[in-house]
Amino acid sequence: MLVIGLIKESKIPADNRVALTPSQCRWLQRNTDLKIVVQSCPTRCYKDVEYIQAGMEVTDDMGHCDVLMGIKEVPKELLIPNKTYFFFSHTKKMQPHNQGLFKTMIEKQITMIDYECLEHEDGQRMIGFGFFAGIVGAHNGMMCYGKRTGLFDLERVHLIKDYRQLIHTYFGLKLPNIKIAVTGSGRVAHGIIEVMNLMDIQEVEPDEFKENKFPYPVYVHLKGTDLYKHKQTGKYKRLDFHNNPDEYECIFKEYTNYADVLLNGVYWDKNIPRLFELDDITSPDFKIQSIADITDDYHGSVPCNLGDTTISNPVYGVDKTSFQQTEAYLPNSIDIMAVGNLPNELPRDASRYFGEQLIKFVLDDLRKGGSITLEKATILNKGKLTSHFDYMKEYAND
Repeated sequence: MLVIGLIKESKIPADNRVALTPSQCRWLQRNTDLKIVVQSCPTRCYKDVEYIQAGMEVTDDMGHCDVLMGIKEVPKELLIPNKTYFFFSHTKKMQPHNQGLFKTMIEKQITMIDYECLEHEDGQRMIGFGFFAGIVGAHNGMMCYGKRTGLFDLERVHLIKDYRQLIHTYFGLKLPNIKIAVTGSGRVAHGIIEVMNLMDIQEVEPDEFKENKFPYPVYVHLKGTDLYKHKQTGKYKRLDFHNNPDEYECIFKEYTNYADVLLNGVYWDKNIPRLFELDDITSPDFKIQSIADITDDYHGSVPCNLGDTTISNPVYGVDKTSFQQTEAYLPNSIDIMAVGNLPNELPRDASRYFGEQLIKFVLDDLRKGGSITLEKATILNKGKLTSHFDYMKEYAND
């Protein structure tokens, strides 16, 4: 029998999400040959007693578990040698701040399967919290614009009980006639679009967005083909773009003169062109006042992302002349919302959504001893870099 341990979140600040909810654990133990053990945790959104009531063993000791599942990075001193771990390691892009963690996993001969690397055959990510990141990020972006202009007021999400109650806060909400640019095509973008629809913001085509004025709030949804074009052919092909992003240029700059708000959900790495450049915000024609950088890459697709904010203080300003960080909502600034753990504002809903994907796409393969999908998401196998991640050799050995 395979024993899965749900580990407590020990990264600071502590995350309150979990990979499987109590009811999902109960279903798995009744309907499969998996055993679920839960590490005691006082900060988790589902309390220890809820897991106990669901029939789970709750303990501090995870040593007898075969597979350990968390959410955020595990502090290196807490890693148990020779175990198989699932969590978001944030090492795939060779992030410098997690190199020490990566080397410790090698030293402790750990098998590391990263949720971020679990993909369908077409390269789409299989599992994640992106949908609820999009929900909360879109809400916070709109909240930010409301506070800047004083035209409407939205409650903080983390003060609201759950997603169902959040939806009720939009009933009767009257928004000004603003234009919102939504970027991306994955789960984050789906979450953003959900909020746009719940707020009764109308979708318009890209040409209409740039050419027309509207007596009601509108948004435009910009996917890859609307954002990037090949430098030589002027066309966009998704697979070619992902394989050769440096051969493309970004055309989002066309929308910066029309949008009041940017809700950004695009995937980004260092070879992908940014949505605009820092100097562009100095132009008097640059109209965007509030940016929710939901995918949240420091100096990434949104170059005026100067670093993470927090759930308690989610917005800062960036001066349009000096590019320095300022207080939010100042006259010569752009407001940036860049919270790295947005789903924590709706942790029970987000955890339930995540667990459903885990059960649907991953746990059966794990129970049966593996699959191509799991193999391709395995960055380290017993402390050894796998062939799918050869490009990380310097990161592992430096």
